[in-house]
Amino acid sequence: MSIDRARAHLRALGMEERVLEFEVSSATVELAAAAVGCEPARIAKTLSFHVGEHVALVVAAGDARIDNPKFKAHFGCKAKMLKAEEAEPLVGHGVGGVCPFGVNEGVEVCLDESLRRFDTVYPAAGSAASAVRLSPDELARCSAPCTWVDVCKIPEADRG
Repeated sequence: MSIDRARAHLRALGMEERVLEFEVSSATVELAAAAVGCEPARIAKTLSFHVGEHVALVVAAGDARIDNPKFKAHFGCKAKMLKAEEAEPLVGHGVGGVCPFGVNEGVEVCLDESLRRFDTVYPAAGSAASAVRLSPDELARCSAPCTWVDVCKIPEADRG
């Protein structure tokens, strides 16, 4: 199971106790926010893209949207999301539980700057009924190797 894979990855980093499992689905930003009890923007959603011959994950704030010109400038191609049935074989986690922990070899992990607005964020933990409570710096440590990118836009009201 993919949650076991994510949990093992987090265990090796001393962060397994941060994993939250729910009796309800957390497969969307809105469902995850309700399960966690936080605002949707604090959900660290993981978006999966075809980038050339490999897969790139972009972990972004729940209220952020991909900014196509920024994405193309950074990755050198148009944003093309994986199909739902491609997620598990290519990333290692199925839709609703895609996260940057314990991913398949060769998957590029990128954390979007939209996450830095918060002291705590909640990415999935490998299943559609899980999350992990982390600071953005802890998320970067748990997602290593990863890079910080600026490929999203956030609602005007939330800009600093």
